[in-house]
Amino acid sequence: MRKNLLLISSILLVLPFLSLKEKEDIDQTVLWEQGMGEYNNYRIPALVVTNEGTLLAFCEGRESGDTGDINLLLKRSEDNGMTWSNEQVVWDDAKNTCGNPCPVVDEETGRIWLFMSWNNGKDKESDIINKTSLSSRLPYVCYSDDDGKTWSKPASLEETCRDPSWGWYATGPGIGIQVKKGAYKGRLVIPANHSYDDPQGNLAGGPYGYGAHVIYSDDHGKSWQISESIKPGCNESQVTELSDGTLLMNMRSYNNKQARAISYSTDGGQSWSDIEHDFQLVESLCQAAVLNFGEVDGQGVHLFLNPAVPHGRDHLTLKVSLDDCRSWSNSKLVYEGPAAYSCITRLPNGRVGLFFEAGEKRPYEKMIFVSFDWNEIFLTGTIVP
Repeated sequence: MRKNLLLISSILLVLPFLSLKEKEDIDQTVLWEQGMGEYNNYRIPALVVTNEGTLLAFCEGRESGDTGDINLLLKRSEDNGMTWSNEQVVWDDAKNTCGNPCPVVDEETGRIWLFMSWNNGKDKESDIINKTSLSSRLPYVCYSDDDGKTWSKPASLEETCRDPSWGWYATGPGIGIQVKKGAYKGRLVIPANHSYDDPQGNLAGGPYGYGAHVIYSDDHGKSWQISESIKPGCNESQVTELSDGTLLMNMRSYNNKQARAISYSTDGGQSWSDIEHDFQLVESLCQAAVLNFGEVDGQGVHLFLNPAVPHGRDHLTLKVSLDDCRSWSNSKLVYEGPAAYSCITRLPNGRVGLFFEAGEKRPYEKMIFVSFDWNEIFLTGTIVP
């Protein structure tokens, strides 16, 4: 009996170390934290991998809310996220808003494009929607040809990529894609959204609604144009390419469905199908991330990440699809507490990389980067305890 008790005690002593060993392969870094830098708040994550294998993590450095004095910030990692550079400012326009990062890498040229949104810092979103603002909300773009170390001066896309009747405008947030298959191979596609005149709408107290669209280029960024609108009630969006070259737009929905809105394009993003809702992807009126992760063991994989609750922002959950986003066969809790916006990438070493907002009391306290082996998705436990 004494020997059995000793054996049981030994097992109990070893179990915590076994649990730790399971998590040794999960790397976690807080890239920005509220109250720990030059800005009051940090929000809106975007994460992309360059042709050189460098990770670029973007966010907004804010003084207050979604408008006001906002700068676009960047940190770089050349070792799969193990270490990171000091913060650099990509765009600072005095007291104005420079935000909503949405990068895309042209894999053919190596150029990194960064789409952003600008408005007068004195304007609120409601003013812009109601068209009573001091200025319009405008799309801008800049680029880097040296792996994200330096950036061109941001250029306005107002003339070609904004309908003058729109009010609000936002690029992403998240990432864009480059089409890999079919007639539109090589096309750069950037998800975006806007507000539009809607006699039946009631947005910001006026006859307006939210719609989504994409910005695209067939000449490696020499010129850009916009698609038709996806509506009604579609807002922050991410786009992914399915196995046959069809594009799928996954959008925040204001249609009281508590699920993500979905639309398809078979012409490279120029036109879009009527929206439907994917009730497997529970929606809490928040941004979400979707990524064509590529092949794993010969199987095409898509990943989806959002706060998987019908109300509020918590329980950030990663889901897996092996059939072009028709079904989501696995769920992995990433962070149980308050969490909000996120981005997904596949690291150069094949690991899953996530960059997201989270906290203990509020979802905007920290901006966390985490990476892990693909197989971690199918193990028990939370990615970030």
